[in-house]
Amino acid sequence: MFMERDFQLEANWPPAGDQPQAIGKLSEGIASGLQYQTLLGVTGSGKTFTVANVIAGAKRPVLVLAHNKTLAAQLYSEFKAFFPSNSVNYFVSYYDYYQPEAYVPSTDTYIEKDASVNDRIERLRLASTKALIERRDVIVVASVSCIYGLGRKETYSKVIFPFAVGERWERRSFMEKLMDNYYERNDLVVEHGKFRARGDIVEIFPAYGDRALRVGFYDDEIERIEEFDPISGKIIESLGQASIFPAQHYITDRDAISKAVAPIRAEMEEQVALFEGQGKLLEAQRIRMRTLYDLEMLQETGYCSGIENYSRYLDGRSPGEPPGTLLDFFPEDFIMVVDESHITLPQVRGMFNGDRARKITLVENGFRLPSCLDNRPLEWREFTKYMNQVLFTTATPGDYEITVSGQVVEQIIRPTGVLDPEVEVLPARTQIDDLIARLRTIVRAGQRAIVTTLTKKSSEDLAEYLADLQFKVRYIHSELDTFERADLIRDLRSGEISVLVGINLLREGMDLPEVALVAILDADREGFLRSERSLIQMMGRAARNTCGKVILYADEVTESIRKSVEETERRRALQMKYNEERGITPTSIQKEVTNLLPEELVSDGTPRGGGKSSAEKERTYSHAELEKMMWEAVERLDFEKAARMRDALVSLEGKEWTRVAVDTHSRSKRAQFKKHRR
Repeated sequence: MFMERDFQLEANWPPAGDQPQAIGKLSEGIASGLQYQTLLGVTGSGKTFTVANVIAGAKRPVLVLAHNKTLAAQLYSEFKAFFPSNSVNYFVSYYDYYQPEAYVPSTDTYIEKDASVNDRIERLRLASTKALIERRDVIVVASVSCIYGLGRKETYSKVIFPFAVGERWERRSFMEKLMDNYYERNDLVVEHGKFRARGDIVEIFPAYGDRALRVGFYDDEIERIEEFDPISGKIIESLGQASIFPAQHYITDRDAISKAVAPIRAEMEEQVALFEGQGKLLEAQRIRMRTLYDLEMLQETGYCSGIENYSRYLDGRSPGEPPGTLLDFFPEDFIMVVDESHITLPQVRGMFNGDRARKITLVENGFRLPSCLDNRPLEWREFTKYMNQVLFTTATPGDYEITVSGQVVEQIIRPTGVLDPEVEVLPARTQIDDLIARLRTIVRAGQRAIVTTLTKKSSEDLAEYLADLQFKVRYIHSELDTFERADLIRDLRSGEISVLVGINLLREGMDLPEVALVAILDADREGFLRSERSLIQMMGRAARNTCGKVILYADEVTESIRKSVEETERRRALQMKYNEERGITPTSIQKEVTNLLPEELVSDGTPRGGGKSSAEKERTYSHAELEKMMWEAVERLDFEKAARMRDALVSLEGKEWTRVAVDTHSRSKRAQFKKHRR
């Protein structure tokens, strides 16, 4: 059942500033068949709204590619608000924690694969592929995880289970069909990916949605199909037909496993002979034992740890043939939007080589067969085959985008009239003292500040030092998970914290209109983190506030500093001229403070990593209660929680009560508990 619908863009404002001309040029480029276009849009100019208008006019499925989960989440929320009547989906890695299998020869250390899967993200991933099969008014916002193996679309599509009222189905056969689609029977409760049977009724809770299905039988005939709310049991709609999509993407069956056994065994024997011929007897014994064990598990249970390493055989692929990915679920005429392309495209290019280097070490030391190399992300040349029509969006296009684009459309003028921030270069040798004085001014004015450092350690140490000076400060870097980073950004916007210290995680795409100061420490250290593009991106975090200012702490003006300041001044002059000609008074962007992550991931109160529900997580505590909780945590050697309690005590600043999110903002023991140990 394929649904043809148009995109229905809903917005409370018309295009303004540079948006109308950008929308017109990009839409014309799409219609004329331009393969590549670039939208050079400055921070705060409304690039997402421009892209939404282009999508609405093109009327084709769209993949929006982002370089990390946090940015993907923000884009997902924005597009969902623009297209509430259409199918907007979120597709990112479903791992909350992932430690890939690896071997370190220098220390003879083998590291087993370890992962924690987020079931809610998996549901959103399944909903994405379902939507792409069923309809064309689809937007999928994805991270670069979309170039990793997902299983063949053809295999996935074959096991979709359609049924209709009036069809003859023996109830047992019906349930066996559900189990073939990886659904499990649970007669006590209805949960995602489960079904239950009661008399002549079978109730199914699809793995990808929030509505359940109730199928009523009369003898061996389907008498009715009803969609209902699994919580209240209330019937939502009666259906004439329905389809159940698989509860997982990677589909295997007994026939595929049976066919794979012989070639896997043959490859093992070939690899054993190779090792023995090289005198590597340990490696030969290792690969033989590992492979025979995996084959036994596959034959007996249909599964083994690391089954994905045998995907070439299970999929029936030839050596070197690319795996099936999310991109295969899109029709040929889909449009690809690459957000912050100067970061996202290099990330796509680097995925294959990084994955291959790790696996070659495993193969050379007898931990995996060479065929494991075909369980991989797409190579760049394979990825480019899916680039039918592409729109790159960024404030700082890379050389690749500029070279291949049929047109580069500038979007410099902001509808709000906000100017690019003033930029001041000050000596680095006195940067901390000057920074503290400026932060005090920012805090008194009720504004926010972002401080960027060069290393994780320096961000942690600076955050701790500022906390000692009674600033409401946190640090943010890659060791914090997606939920923690989202919480930090929300707390910065809401005023729970005033200063956020990081490295480069807040450069691209984050909407932080409350930020009035961006301080860049050691700005004269030439390199990736202080390149022209990086500096422009970091400056852009202050471009949504009329009071925005950027301080570059540098003892010398590098070429990157000079070019970034010149470009900022050029854009500032264009906006000033536009404002003067139209009598526009700049207005800081107003944006509601919401959860950065998709509502589906945070609204159900499901504990994250074993924490409390959202209802229990935040409450009011007195000074005495916090201190008691801190010392109890110390006695249990739970230093991370003790550090959070200590930070809450510091933030009281003489107040009697404070509101504390007990189970958020995990930190490293070294940086956050240093003060308490002293």
